[in-house]
Amino acid sequence: MALRRFGVSLEEDLLEELDRYVQVNGFSNRSQALRLLIEKYITEEKWMCDHTVAGTVNILFDPARRDISTQIADIEQAHQSLILSSCRHYIHSGSCMHQVAVMGMAHRLTKLAELFSAIKGIKHAKLVMSRAD
Repeated sequence: MALRRFGVSLEEDLLEELDRYVQVNGFSNRSQALRLLIEKYITEEKWMCDHTVAGTVNILFDPARRDISTQIADIEQAHQSLILSSCRHYIHSGSCMHQVAVMGMAHRLTKLAELFSAIKGIKHAKLVMSRAD
């Protein structure tokens, strides 16, 4: 398959993490690492099925950004049928971990996690699921 080039813009911190990931995993370059990460994402996306699953969405953000807290609360309010509970852990002054316990159809939870991930300013958001049916 032919390779195509494209440009990617990343924050300095994220680029440093990508370079660390490349080094730790022995990739010869960033492109190899990005290909693997994209393939992994596509594989995980195949969970978009009709199984009932339970899990958590783990979100990391700066608690000083009150707009992020508001957006998280708005998403939780709009998706109450999927959310079992949520809690917040203040790791240090610039970092808060918000955990959302969820249960429902895998494809609905994946979409919910994507809503959290799309909030501008979120440092990290990850859905972890286990089959519950």
